[in-house]
Order: sequence, then structure tokens, then C-alpha cells
Amino acid sequence: MENRDYGPSIVAVLLLCTSLIISPVPSNCSIQSTQISPGFQGSQMSFIDNNGLFLVSNSSAFAFGFITSSDPTSFFLGVLHQPSSTTVWTANGASPVTHSDDFVFGKDGNAHLQSAGSAIWSTNTSGKGAAVMELLDNGNLVVLAAGGGGDGSILWQSFGFPTDTLLSGQSFVDGMALLSKPNSDNISYQLRIGDGDMRLYAGFRPPQPYWSMQQENRKIDNKMGGKLYSATFNSTSWSFFDRARSLLWQFVAAADSSDSNAVRAVVLGSDGFLSFYSLPNGSPMVASSTKIPQDPCGLPLFCGAYYVCDGGRCVCPPALNSLPNCNPGVAASSCSSSAGTPFELAKVGDGVGYFANALLPPSLAKSSLRGCQDACRGNCSCLGLFFDGKSGNCFLYDQIGSFMQLDGKSSAYSSYIKVSSTGTRQDGNGSGGGGGGSNKHIAIVLIICFVTAAVIAAIIYLAVRLRRRSNRLPEPSHLGSSEGEDFWDNISGMPVRFVFRELQEATDNFSVKLGQGGFGSVYLGKLPNGSQIAVKQLEGIGQGKKEFRAEVSTIGSIHHVHLVRLKGFCAEGAHRLLAYEYMPKGSLERWIFPNSKGGHQLDWNQRFNIALGTAKGLAYLHEDCDVKIVHCDIKPENVLLDDNFVAKVSDFGLAKLMTREQSHVFTTMRGTRGYLAPEWITSYAISEKSDVYSFGMVLLEIIGGRKNFDPSETSEKAHFPSYAFKKMEEGKLKEIFDSRLALSDKDDRVETAIKVALWCIQEDLSSRPSMSKVVQMLEGVCYVPQPPMSPQIGFRLYANLLKSISDEGSSSTSGPSDSNSDALLSAVRLSGPR
Repeated sequence: MENRDYGPSIVAVLLLCTSLIISPVPSNCSIQSTQISPGFQGSQMSFIDNNGLFLVSNSSAFAFGFITSSDPTSFFLGVLHQPSSTTVWTANGASPVTHSDDFVFGKDGNAHLQSAGSAIWSTNTSGKGAAVMELLDNGNLVVLAAGGGGDGSILWQSFGFPTDTLLSGQSFVDGMALLSKPNSDNISYQLRIGDGDMRLYAGFRPPQPYWSMQQENRKIDNKMGGKLYSATFNSTSWSFFDRARSLLWQFVAAADSSDSNAVRAVVLGSDGFLSFYSLPNGSPMVASSTKIPQDPCGLPLFCGAYYVCDGGRCVCPPALNSLPNCNPGVAASSCSSSAGTPFELAKVGDGVGYFANALLPPSLAKSSLRGCQDACRGNCSCLGLFFDGKSGNCFLYDQIGSFMQLDGKSSAYSSYIKVSSTGTRQDGNGSGGGGGGSNKHIAIVLIICFVTAAVIAAIIYLAVRLRRRSNRLPEPSHLGSSEGEDFWDNISGMPVRFVFRELQEATDNFSVKLGQGGFGSVYLGKLPNGSQIAVKQLEGIGQGKKEFRAEVSTIGSIHHVHLVRLKGFCAEGAHRLLAYEYMPKGSLERWIFPNSKGGHQLDWNQRFNIALGTAKGLAYLHEDCDVKIVHCDIKPENVLLDDNFVAKVSDFGLAKLMTREQSHVFTTMRGTRGYLAPEWITSYAISEKSDVYSFGMVLLEIIGGRKNFDPSETSEKAHFPSYAFKKMEEGKLKEIFDSRLALSDKDDRVETAIKVALWCIQEDLSSRPSMSKVVQMLEGVCYVPQPPMSPQIGFRLYANLLKSISDEGSSSTSGPSDSNSDALLSAVRLSGPR
């Protein structure tokens, strides 16, 4: 009787608890489930009896729910290995939540974590037929469609979005990333597969690689197959495969536990090491003796920034010994000018290298130590340089980690860092004997020397001023004192101001013409000190002297290794001239196109370095200047080359100086029509993304060695961008590459450059990457996805429209028709944001 009276009641209570667990109403029942269905909702408080965990695997080895962070009042939603109390996956690692925030598996099939009414993480499975969420015995959290748990029914899985841990049996494929927790310096580390290799990166600006599986000497090389695409960790062996699942390499970790039932894991730690662990039953995880990288000196911050790691021992280099915390006192974007921190280049030591040098292309190839030093001095963001005397490779870095002592003191590496030249060394005042008197004598001598030098400088300055004034041509009286000549001469950071007669004499009355552009003619000149200059005689400039000099002061204050340096200017009467550093190799177009005059064809390595240098120069204009500068006329003619074929962008900032009439020339001048972005003929405003488009067109020409529009080609090849998109879609990259150059199948830069170019010339400007992103992609520190196929019909219509505009402009002195004038000829929009 008792069974009949109470049995049904007990069953009813159990069913009630079970139904509450999978209901939208939070439950305090202590029963955990192996599956949850749509309609589930709960917070950490709802499952406080189970320590916030509400979903377990069949074996109970893994549990999913709210896990306490280092702060007992905040929580992560994640997967926990229960026997060892180890968190193996988190959904909201950067955004912990409170005990009252909810995890929701909605009836629409989407699982998400909400805080303060907003979703901070989601599986994005809404409307895909999700039927159940389950935690598998291997630690994989999955959302399944109706019909069972087969592989084909998985809509979402945590194994596809790893955090800092890979579990045994988990595949790590191209496009995924492991990200460590930030260390005490707020630096995180990342593991990625890309361009046929797996690399570790330090989260510097930009990221710096410090380990590569291709260069790992402990791996077992199968020497077969294609490019690396995926890696799977099983027990103590890490296997690496190409896209066809052919085995490329194996990496074996030392046995770390005698427990055969222990779960194995690879963890990327906040110290930068990839470590191998066993997660045994009932005890903390056990670390293997195998670590990646093998040498601790290969870690970016093993010793801290600027310290030298020598066999695991950390030493401050002699150049920084006298400075507190081995700190050079120079921050990024410091220049030796009145606006920046004065610095000097200090040698780090003999045979001192850097962890990233073996994994990055050089900033400058086939350079000299002097050229490398000058490049760092001229780059405000450069904090250190490394020069390889054997290869001539120069490496510049914007952020510095630990140095590493190379084998042998006779290494060919020369290493230098920027050190503050003021306020870094302080002598003690002393307290006994005649120390005070000695210091006073020194101070008096210094004051006398300073006053004497100041008087001499003042005399020289006045003499130069009087000489220039005596040689100056008279200007119209209405432009005299009102312009404030002395005021402009005394502006700090202004380039040298020449009088017209000085530049006339320097150019031998403008006798040697170097070229003709949309802004005017360029002539070769020579200053009295023997240095050569290129003098651009601007035409159609409508500004008065004040406005012109204001723009010149902006251009003249910009210094970067990949930007042509403005050395001086002239604003006298109606004359407007700019004096630039002379670039002996001329412009890019004479070196890459067939039938070029005066030079050999550049090889692929030179072309790639030129493309990368041009991208760095544009990225600096767009993002690192005090005022954003949009070039508006990127083309091969405006990429100049020095003696070592280092690329420098010219004519930046000049669009702001043009009049409305001059802008007609800009849209119709020869060679420009193929580089204008589509927004030039639409209602969209011109922005830095217009420069990105133009750079993409130039990059295509560098790769193909031909003009983007060539009517002498067949109809299929006449418009090169359309042809390139077609061949990329067909997988025939060799047909895009210049047939005159040798193409190595092992050189991933070719495919990378083509993809980057096609991303840059997307018709939708929001799809184009920023120039800093372009630099990262070309340098190989950023994954380059397959670009979307741009509509070729739209491309051809745009090309034909530009061709018709050009033909119309060339046949008439009035330029384009009025119907295009509002969209094309606004001088304000032409200059872009400043």
C-alpha cells in the first residue's frame, strides 16, 4: 500500500526537477543534465548547488556552466575538466559576468550569454534547426540539429573556436587561433596557421613571430604533401596535415603522466610557451618537460624589454646599464626634433640578435649599416634596428622585447636602439670637500660657452638674412608686410625657405627636366653644398602665401623612410616651388613595364619590397600622422626609388593645394585613369580607402609587369583587374604573374600579394582593408582570406567610363563634361580629410 501511495509522488517529484532543469525558469535542483533543449535559461545563482555547472558529459569528466574567475564575484561561461579542476574552454574570456547574468538556449535555436540585456557571446545558430546542446566525452560542446549526433548534424562546436587550450583529438585548422591570457605587461600570445606554416606571435604592434613549425628542428619530417592546413593533437603526438589530409610532420612530446586515462592537452600560456599537459583523475594537471619554443631565450619577453638573454641568464646591455630598469627612455613615435624626444642610436652589443629576425622579411634588403641607421632615424616609430652584415638585411621594429645572444661573439649582426639623449644620466651632487666649488666652476664655464655659441649663431643668422635679403627679387607691394615674412621664417619645424633666385640658380634656370606631372614640372637641381634636389614647379596653385606655407609646414613635418623628404620651398610673388630630396632611380613605372627606358627589369624580391615599402608609407600618412593625409593620386609615377631601390611615396599632401581648374587635369592626365577608385565618379566622399584602391591597382601592375588597361591586348586581357579576378577564381595564379620573372612554387608571397591586391580593389570601399592591415598581410603576420570575386561587368563598365572621360579630356582643354564636375572636381573632397 505504501508503494502505491508514495511511489507515484516520488516519481512526480523527480520528473518535476528534471523538467525545471530544461525549462526557461531557473532551477535550484541539484540534478545535472547530459543534454539541454531550446527553451533553457539559467544563471550561476540558478545552479549554485552544482557550483554553477548545469551540463555534464556522459562520463562526467567534463562539465559546462559558470566557472569562477580570479575574482569570486565574476564568472566565465566555459567547459571544465572536473577531476583536475582545469578550465579548457571559455565563451567570454575577456568579459566576465555576474552571478545573475543568464545563459540562454532560445527556442529559435541560438545559444547566447547575456549581460545587462545585451548578448556578449552567441553560437549564431538561430533558425538553423538546432534541437539539442550536448557536452561530449572528449570535452567538445556541440549544438546538434534534429536527427541524432552524427558529424553531419553538428551546427556549432566549441572545438571550432578554441581559446588557449587544445584537447586530445581536437583539430586546429587554418583560420583558427589560440590566444593566451595577457601577462603582467598586458601582452598576449597567439598561435595561428597560415601560408603553409604554424607560428607563434607576440601581441606587439604589429605582431611579431617568435616560433615556426617549419623551422622546428624536433619535428619528424615526412617530406611529402602540400602546404600545412591542419594539426591534430592525439595523446603525446601532434600530427600536421595538408588540405588533402596527407601527413606532413609529427611532433612528439615527452610522456608526462603514467595515468593512461588522463586527458592530454596543449596550452598556450601567458609566458608565451606552448606546453603539453596531462589532466589526470583527481589531481592537478601535470606538465610535460617538452615545451615550444625549446630555447627560453626565444620567448619575446623572457627577460623583459631591452634585456639580453644569454643561455637563460638576463643581462642589461652596457648601453642601458646606467638607466633605471634598463629603459632607454624613448617611446614609439619619437623623433629627433623640437616636437619629439631627442635620441641617439646606441649599440646593444656584439652578436646580439632578435627573435623575430629569422621569421620576418627585412624592412630593407641589400642595405648597408649606415642606410639601416638612417632608415631608423627617419622613422619616428622605429625603436631599434638589427643589421645582418652578411646578407645586408635591415630589420626595424616599433616595439622591442628581449634580445638574444647569438652563438659566437663574431656574429655579423649589428644591433642598435634609440636612447634618450637628455635626462638619462645624472651625476651625484656630492656632500664633502670642495665638490660644491668644483660644480660652480663647471657651471660658469658651461654658461660662458653657451653665451658665446649663442652670440656666434646670432651673428651668422643675421649675416645670412642680410645676404638673402640683398639677393631677393622685389615682390609686389600688396604682398609685402601683410604676409608676415618673419613669422613664417621662425616657425619651428618649417622646411628651408628658398628665394626664387636660389632655386633658379640651383636648377641652371630650370634646364634639366626630370618629368611632368599633374601638379607641374620637375627639374634637377644642385645646392651649393653639392647635394642634389628635385624642384617641382607647381602650376595652378590658387592659395595665398599664408595658406600655401601652412600646407607646406604640414608636408615638411612628415618624416618616414618610405616618404620622399621635402627639403625646402619657395613662395615668392606668383612662384610656388617645392624642393625634394633627389631619387636617383626615378619612378617605378620605368622599371616594371615592357620597353621601359633606362633600367633593367626588377626581380620579384625587389618588386615585393617596393610594394611593401609603398604600403608602409601610405599607412603612415593615413594613421600615424598628426593629421590624416589622403594622397589622392597613387600611381607608379608617384612611387620613387633611391639608389638601393627603396620605395618612397611622393606628392603626398599636394591635392590640398590644387585649384578647381587644376583638378580637371588630375582626372584626365595620362596614366591616372586606371588608378581612380569608383567613388570618384559616384556620390561617395573620397577617403583613405580611395588610396587603398589605387595602391591595389599599382600592386597588380607590380605583380603582372603591365598596365592595368592595355588596348593592345586581347579583349579578355585588356582590363587586367578583371582578368586577374578570373584567373584567381580558376586557380591559375601563374597567368597573373609577370612571365618575364622566375616564379618559385615555394614563394608564398606571390599568392599573398595577388590576394591583397584583389582585396584592395573591391568596388565596395567598406570591403577594402586599411593600409596598416595591408602591411600586416604582406608581411605575413596577418592571414589573407580568399577575396570575394568582384563583378567583372561592373569592372568593365567602370574602366570604359574612365576611358571615355580620359578621351574627352584629352581632346578638349576644358576637361570632363559638367555632368561629372560636382562629383569629381571639388577641391575640398579631392584633398580628403586632413
